Order: sequence, then structure tokens, then C-alpha cells
Amino acid sequence: MKLSILDQAPISSNQTAHEALNESMKLAQTGEKLGYTRYWIAEHHDLPGLACPAPEVMLSYIGANTSTIRIGSGAVLLPHYKPYKVAEVYNMLATLFPGRIDIGIGRAPGGSAEASNALSDNFLQQVWNMPKSVTELLHFLENDFPSEHEYKNLKASPVPPVPPALWLLGTSKKSALLAAEKGMSYAFGQFMSENNGPEIIQKYLDTFQPRTHWQKPEVILTVNVICAEMDEEAEEIALSSIIWSLQKSKGEGHGVPSIAQAKQYPLDDKDLQTIEKMKQNMIIGNPKKVIKKLYELVSLFHADEIMLVTITHLPEDRVKSYQLIAEEAFHI
Repeated sequence: MKLSILDQAPISSNQTAHEALNESMKLAQTGEKLGYTRYWIAEHHDLPGLACPAPEVMLSYIGANTSTIRIGSGAVLLPHYKPYKVAEVYNMLATLFPGRIDIGIGRAPGGSAEASNALSDNFLQQVWNMPKSVTELLHFLENDFPSEHEYKNLKASPVPPVPPALWLLGTSKKSALLAAEKGMSYAFGQFMSENNGPEIIQKYLDTFQPRTHWQKPEVILTVNVICAEMDEEAEEIALSSIIWSLQKSKGEGHGVPSIAQAKQYPLDDKDLQTIEKMKQNMIIGNPKKVIKKLYELVSLFHADEIMLVTITHLPEDRVKSYQLIAEEAFHI
């Protein structure tokens, strides 16, 4: 089973953004040592408790401090940007770190309406234009515009020997169909979706249209996981992430609370119901329990790879979670 890391660069209640971003770099290094396939970092804009609005900046830092693990964005929020600029940035990263760069792209705003307006004009129109933007980005990365196209002589320099691998991230049938139509690899965000994931991925597999004769559909499934040596410990550690998610939904909380702070957070009946619903979309437990569940998901979703997102208050708990999973999965 191939395992990878999705990092949202969370800031704990006792951390600065600088400290959180350094922990992200250390997590990528740990993932490389443990045998994880890839490390992706997400893009968010002015969201309290999340430190990374610019994956491309962090990837330069992380690439310089790792040597083998694939690194990429999870995701570049394409409606905010021109495809040409995205191609230039990631071609440059692929030139610096050959054969290691992924571009995960998405259509979400990644922040408030004010942030979207500050980043780009006509965001909703750009979301509508997403299929056109994806096509343009593919042409820039593969340097194959048709001879009659206005960009036929334009290159996204520097052109690397191995182009970045392009993935479409999504949580809906619409994103799956777009990935299939464009012959792209697809990453399904199960951790943030209430939709029928197996049905959506099957639709992608059934309608996939390869751009080349050798191309095959490829699926990453992204899940929320907290692992510790004992189930009880994992449940306790997970409480920080769960309460933080609850706080964010209420417009509260500016960082991942400690376990003690999470235990003190007042909960009403509605909160308790929300928490139970959250936990149904998480995997929490000891290594054997987690790996068993991951294998079940691989089979159910027809996934080629599982990408884990793990948020804890203490960085060492996050690293330990990834370590325990790797040791159980890879028999380290």
C-alpha cells in the first residue's frame, strides 16, 4: 500500500506561524525517512490556525531539505491564478528538484469572499472557466499547444526534463468527471466530503479518457487519521483536532487547542452530535486498527494510494502517528 502525507500547516495554540512552518518541513523529512510516497501542502488564505497561503514557497524550502520524496501542492487553487504563471512556478520547482514535483489543483476559494476578491477578479467566473484553465495548464506543462493557438510559441520556462505531474483534487462527481475528461490523475478528499466517494471514484474510472496510449487512471484517497499506540491515547489526541474543527465552524479558535483546552471546551447536545458525525469520517486508533481500516478503504474506493492528513496539538504526536502507521504498513 502506497501512503502519502497531506499537510495543512496547522498552527497550534502555543505556536507561531514560523514554528508551524518549520514543523511542516520536519514532517516532510520524517515522511521521506519512513518511506511515504509524497508530501503535499495545502493552500489557504487568511484562515486562523493555518500557516500556508503559498505552497510554492514552502515547496522550495522543503525540496532543499529533502532528497527523494515527491513534493507538491494540495492544492493550487487554480481560479485565483493564470495557468501560465502556475506552469512557470512548478516548472521551475521541477527544474530545481527533478522528477519530484506534483501539482495538485483545486477550485475552492481557500478563504473568505474578501480574500477571493483580493486575490483575483471574478472568482466565480474563473470557477466556471475551470475546464478551459485546466486544458491550458496541461498544454503549458506538456509544451504541446496546437499550431494555430496563440500560445504555440510560448514556453513556461524553464522547461524541466521531467514535467510536474498534474493531479485534480475534488470531492464531487463534477471534479471526477473533469479529471476523467482531461485524462488526469484524481485525488478524492474523503476527509472533507459527505458525498458517496466510491460511486464518484467509480465514475472517474469508468469515464477516464487517456491523453496518451500508455496513460491509466490513478486515484489517491485522502483521509483524516490519528494513530497512537493505544486506542484510548489516539482518541484523546484526536480531541484537539475535533474541537478545533468545531470551533472553526462557529468562527472561534485561532489555533489547534491542547488536549486540556479541548477537554474544557463547553459542549451542548448539538455539539456532541456534530462531534460524533466528525468521528465517523476519521480513522482513530492503534496501528493495527488504522492499517486494517486503510486496506478496507483501498478496496472500497479502488484507490491506488492513501494520503493521510493528521492534525494534533503537539508536533511530536503528529510525527508519532505517521511513524506508527509506516512501521505497521511497511514492516519497518
